[in-house]
Amino acid sequence: MYKKLIFAILLVVCFVGCKNEDSKASAEKEAAQVSAKFDSILNNYYEDGLKLNPISATTSGDMRYNYKFPDFLSSEYQDSLRNYYTKYRDEVNSINDEDLSDTEKMSKDILLWECDINLASMEFKKSKYIPVDQMWSVNLFMGQLASGVGAQPFKTVEDYENWLERVDGFLTWMDSAEKNMREGMEKGYVLPASLIQKVIPQMESMTGSNVEEHLFYGPVNNFPDSFSEEEKQRITEEYKTMITEKVIPQYKKMYSFLKQDYLPKGRKSSGIADIPEGEAYYKHQIKLYTTTNMTAEEIHQLGLDEVARISKEMEKVKKEVGYEGDLKSFFNHVRENKELMPFTKPEEVIANFEEIHETMKPNIDKLFSVTPRTEFEVRRTEAFRENSASAEYNPGSLDGTRPGIFYVPIPDAATYNVYSDESLFLHEAIPGHHYQVSLTQENEDLPDFRKTLWYSGYGEGWALYSESLGKELGLYTDPYQYFGTLGAEMHRAVRLVVDTGLHSKGWTREEAIQYSLDNEAEPKASVISEIERYMANPGQALSYKIGQLKIQELRERAKSELGDNFDIREYHKEVLETGCVPLQLLENKIDNWIAEAK
Repeated sequence: MYKKLIFAILLVVCFVGCKNEDSKASAEKEAAQVSAKFDSILNNYYEDGLKLNPISATTSGDMRYNYKFPDFLSSEYQDSLRNYYTKYRDEVNSINDEDLSDTEKMSKDILLWECDINLASMEFKKSKYIPVDQMWSVNLFMGQLASGVGAQPFKTVEDYENWLERVDGFLTWMDSAEKNMREGMEKGYVLPASLIQKVIPQMESMTGSNVEEHLFYGPVNNFPDSFSEEEKQRITEEYKTMITEKVIPQYKKMYSFLKQDYLPKGRKSSGIADIPEGEAYYKHQIKLYTTTNMTAEEIHQLGLDEVARISKEMEKVKKEVGYEGDLKSFFNHVRENKELMPFTKPEEVIANFEEIHETMKPNIDKLFSVTPRTEFEVRRTEAFRENSASAEYNPGSLDGTRPGIFYVPIPDAATYNVYSDESLFLHEAIPGHHYQVSLTQENEDLPDFRKTLWYSGYGEGWALYSESLGKELGLYTDPYQYFGTLGAEMHRAVRLVVDTGLHSKGWTREEAIQYSLDNEAEPKASVISEIERYMANPGQALSYKIGQLKIQELRERAKSELGDNFDIREYHKEVLETGCVPLQLLENKIDNWIAEAK
């Protein structure tokens, strides 16, 4: 009897154990299926996105669509884009958060943000009716590709043929742009006249009849050695035909339209509030670029507060160098100081940035435990856009074969002022955008779609935060260079004031220019270019300071709560490893890290 009882108990235990094992295996199988389904959604979202935007594919280093250039302005394209975001929003919402890992939850949150913010953007007609400006529009980026030294490859015969086909698509876009702008003129959607005056010479520069000096002829001047003479001859003739019969006539047509028809209709006002739905559009732009729900009024006041704080720090530097005038006259002193304009050739400007890099190198490991593998270069901005461009960073390719490039505009080396070069390098290059973008692209734990995302609040916030690391990296030993970083920070604080002033408070272009001249040391030509930049893309300039303050706030929070356990290298790793994310998601991640590290 006793043996029978023991046997029965063992049977029950065995049955329960097997059942538990079956349940566990079933749960694991179900979790794997959910994860596989979720990964499939993310991968399809990424792949379909590349098909919809083949230019983005090219810049990412994916060369499958190098021949394509869709008409982004057509109603058919817009319908496809709307269906794309709606489809993937619904698909990812079908996955329960409880079935996802922490990394997967963040990917879900990011994809939902992407779909929602882009669908919201499509409700506004501004991009349709104002597709061209002096700084941000597609035609300028195509000029970079056309030069033959950008992201578009020119290594094989097929590469050269791909470009011919892509140019055809681009010229169709140019036709659509003019058509939409004409319609926009009748509906109140038009650029300010001051910006149109900057676009006109850009278009005119592409109308020259000397084919061999035309920007679009650039690839012909750099044939690979592997090409046969027959191939070179054929491609040369095809490119000459493309330029003379297609490119130049299209640019002449656009130039004539802008000068004769569009300019007379240009807005006299400066802010976006003066176009239809302008106030709602600016509110949307603030959310898009800062990834916050801050109001224009809150941001304007924050800017005024930051301007006052930074001014006090500037006074200390003024005193240190022995300047006896007021701060505004000190700005002029810095702007016009010939000792801060030591160069005569553009090559010397580039060499100075390379020297800054060498100075930093021994201190990088003190702040960063992980650095990118992607190579890095400093280049002069191309001549055709140099007069209207600011310094910028162009990411390397996803596979690391194309380096990250820091572009520096040098229209006149003799008047180039070096006082802010150290902070500029920290921002645009290392450890700013180059570290941020390259480490994201190299992170194998991130799904592909997250490797090419850009949230300006995080992206520009990190770059501006990077400027504050100068002393820790062995820079800012010269008071003028430290004043340069204060000037750069002031520049971003001023942006909070003038961007909201222009677009929500009715400021004129001239009022914004004067406020900038009164509060920062930028030369007048640079200030004018900057103000016109804000006019062209409302809200973008707000992202820098908003993001910087959040990253600084999170660093201080971690330092306070972790005490002796705080490691700056680990904090930077936590901030960078997640890739570009909305600021609230970054804050959630850092809070979780702090809680686990205690």
